[in-house]
Amino acid sequence: MDLSADQVRVALFFVIGFVVSTCVHEFGHAFVADRLGDRIPRLQGRLTLSPMAHIDPVGTLALPLLATLMPAFFPFLGWGKPVQTNPANYTRRVSMKTGTMLVAAAGPFMNLVLAVLVSVVVVTLGRAGVLSPAIQDGLIRYLLLINIILLFFNLIPIGPLDGAAVLAGLLPPSMQRINELNRKYGMLVLLALFFTPALMFLMRPVIRLAAAWVDLLHKMVSA
Repeated sequence: MDLSADQVRVALFFVIGFVVSTCVHEFGHAFVADRLGDRIPRLQGRLTLSPMAHIDPVGTLALPLLATLMPAFFPFLGWGKPVQTNPANYTRRVSMKTGTMLVAAAGPFMNLVLAVLVSVVVVTLGRAGVLSPAIQDGLIRYLLLINIILLFFNLIPIGPLDGAAVLAGLLPPSMQRINELNRKYGMLVLLALFFTPALMFLMRPVIRLAAAWVDLLHKMVSA
């Protein structure tokens, strides 16, 4: 495999951006679970943004790196170390079902928060003239876009993604059969999405949204 220095540089920056985004995502799960009364994430050291607490050597480092260097052979797969929680520990102010949904939604929500923060930095520093085009492009490519993608991808209601837990919290008891099928076959469906054009079809509106978001940022910086 003949790789250029530019390919290696892009791959490393992408992995760094993915690590940061994953840590923010998993911290969101841990923080909300802790606020709901479950001390398991705290005891396991997950209430931190430190990468050492959240990265999975394969899912957060190896596979994203290979997917960037050899996209023709490795469709992008990536994940962080799952945050372990016990819904039975959640405060009785909310049901276990609602608590599980809130913890699941917290991860994608943190990706949205980071995307907004990056946008504010790009616009503020860009308009002040203290942000070089190279750094602006890096922030957009390796943080903003990654977080927009992670936000919506994780909300796909297929197990084991966060969207499946959110869906489970929204469905009435009469439709719990959907959750059972999701738990049983969700991983197989997810893998099928990765290795077929179906995932790109599902994410096409997200890609358009991301492009519009970036275009808006450029307009705001140059206004």
